[in-house]
Amino acid sequence: METIQRPENQKFESTHIMGRREPSAHIEVCPFVGECLSIVVLGASGDLAKKKTYPSLFALWNTGFLPKDVLIMGYSRSKLTDDDLRQRITPGLSGKGSPVDIQAFLRLCVYRSGPFESEESWGKVEEEILSREQKFQGNANRLFYMAVPPSVFSPATVVISKLCMGKRGWNRFILEKPFGHDLASFEELSKSIDGLLKEEQIYRIDHYLGKEMVANLSCLRFANSIFEPLWNRNFIKTVTITFKEDIGTQGRGGYFDSVGIVRDVMQNHLLQVLSIVAMEAPIRLSGENFDEFVRNEKVKVLQCIDPIHVEECVLGQFTKSADGKNPGYQDDDTVPKGSKCPTFATIVLWIRNPRWEGVPFVIKAGKGLNERKAEIRIQFHAPPAAQYLYPTANSDITRNELVLRMQPEEAVYMKTNVKKPGLTDEIITSELDLSYKDRFPDDFAALPDAYTRLILEVLRGNQAAFVRDDELRAAWKIFSPFLEMVENWDPVPYEFGSRGPKESDELIGKLGFRYHGGTYRWLNRI
Repeated sequence: METIQRPENQKFESTHIMGRREPSAHIEVCPFVGECLSIVVLGASGDLAKKKTYPSLFALWNTGFLPKDVLIMGYSRSKLTDDDLRQRITPGLSGKGSPVDIQAFLRLCVYRSGPFESEESWGKVEEEILSREQKFQGNANRLFYMAVPPSVFSPATVVISKLCMGKRGWNRFILEKPFGHDLASFEELSKSIDGLLKEEQIYRIDHYLGKEMVANLSCLRFANSIFEPLWNRNFIKTVTITFKEDIGTQGRGGYFDSVGIVRDVMQNHLLQVLSIVAMEAPIRLSGENFDEFVRNEKVKVLQCIDPIHVEECVLGQFTKSADGKNPGYQDDDTVPKGSKCPTFATIVLWIRNPRWEGVPFVIKAGKGLNERKAEIRIQFHAPPAAQYLYPTANSDITRNELVLRMQPEEAVYMKTNVKKPGLTDEIITSELDLSYKDRFPDDFAALPDAYTRLILEVLRGNQAAFVRDDELRAAWKIFSPFLEMVENWDPVPYEFGSRGPKESDELIGKLGFRYHGGTYRWLNRI
């Protein structure tokens, strides 16, 4: 069994001006930076590797979180040279470090091509990595980043597990979503690598779990005594988790049509956020084995969720904008004619446990909407007897809300009711506001990308921010029956640039959520 290092978090520092930071600065908390490390990026010729994987690896190397002479080997079917790969990934590194550091990093990046299932090709990879490792004393660790479709996981893992597993350190595998199309396909995928890898070697990446606000959520809940006593059905009326995009499919409609908004965003990203919002306190949130304690609690929450009721959901599909400048979903040439694929969904989930019984958890996601944002909105019960305490109030007293904005511009703010300044007794809504860019300007400017944070967690051996197999199984058990029921539903049309279908607001209103109706506007958005 591999040895898992679980050091406390080390500050991630920007080096855009200072230049590369030496690994020795982190060696006490990240021992791997003083050891031999080989990283193999499967699918190195693809967009994900170019836009996310290599820029994140450069950010880690440039801040001293990778060994100075790490080997980063790209592997794919495409016939490329080392220089071809370097030219392909260079634009993604531009502006993220000095030209000298970028060139030094590129020299560490090599490329090898071959079929993913080829024993001959992987045998040559093993010879090259082993020859390099023999020049080092101590541990020699290997990380395999699978930036490839799920269909490649099994054939590649069969050969790698047979020929390319290191003997002098840990071997870890990063797997990219989707992890199946439904419960049956997930089980098939899981069985295909079962026996080849141990669960402790597998890191199923969901980049939402690497976002700053999601990473901060458990700290906000459990390190502040004012929140946890209120975090239950006695004080909370509704919880809404929202993902909104103000763009359409942008020519990728063919891919999107095969998954839809529920599989693309809700079954993974939003459900993962929900599980952290709703979970019970783990035994530990840092220290030995804390990652397993966190994931245990997330699974328990998912197992308490009722099957989805179709009458408590709204599915929509955007049409062209009112001014005609933005086309509708079906105007995309890559989308099949007459497609019923939803680009918007609102779904109500019920958690049947003592903490949350009776509290609706609303998850909402859509494309072609009026703004880009992702947030968690916790709305509390109305203040009791407020209409009697303030009989002259010109409207209902607004409910308190705790809002955690995940993107853009991370923030936490609490909507509170205060007296309007001056010679008046009017009650207005304001906020207690923690906007990261204002409170932590230097740290905010240096915030690492979610992929950068997550790759570092893999190197540290911390699996808390990665999805375990039983979590995925529980998630698919919630969504698979629902997806089968609505497969041939006609989605409700909504205009590009709108808030989405009016039926969504009506559904949420029936659950007791109260929208401010435009009377309140968060000042940081002006």
